[in-house]
Amino acid sequence: MSTILKLENICYGYIDGGFKREILKNLSYEFEEGTFYTILGPSGSGKTTLLSIMAGLDKQESGKVYFDGEDVDKIGLYKYRRNKVGVVFQSYNLINYLTGLENILLAMTETDNKLPGNKSELAYALLEMVGITKTKADRMINKLSGGEQQRVAIARAIASNVDLIFADEPTGNLDTETEKEIIKLFQMLAQQYGKTIIAVTHSNEVSNLSDHRVFLNQGKLTDL
Repeated sequence: MSTILKLENICYGYIDGGFKREILKNLSYEFEEGTFYTILGPSGSGKTTLLSIMAGLDKQESGKVYFDGEDVDKIGLYKYRRNKVGVVFQSYNLINYLTGLENILLAMTETDNKLPGNKSELAYALLEMVGITKTKADRMINKLSGGEQQRVAIARAIASNVDLIFADEPTGNLDTETEKEIIKLFQMLAQQYGKTIIAVTHSNEVSNLSDHRVFLNQGKLTDL
């Protein structure tokens, strides 16, 4: 398998009480395509910060992020976010006054990537793939359960035809049984569809079901 995301000497910090606190220190790592990764680490270690940098939601102070061999800074953060990555949030971040289908269709309008066939048919198919029936797809988001909303959020993340998906505590608001179902979805996306999933989690149960476990501590990533 080839490398889809490469981090090279990433540094990031912030001022805390008049002192500079370094969160990421010359962090380097490579993520391979078609693999489900989980990132563990103590609270405050910088897991969400790292995820934000990798997803183009925040900017490192120094170092480089490469997507498929190309410097993300040269791609441009806006184009990178728009066309290369999908993000799944713990709080879902769906638009409540739209249906599940409409949330997916909106995501499809926000990319320059080519999408095959009829967009509505594709959106229904994506939702069906993650376990949302057509009846539920046509419901308002606030009429769906937490697990169903997270499934819609996963479908939205892949709706723009991207290969790299980030997830920030994607099962944090879900019960144990629903958590297992969401993890099975990530496994399927990696194994059957070649997506690279990088999820930040506090849960050893989630991490144990991933393909590759990584630990963030003292500004560095190490394999578990």
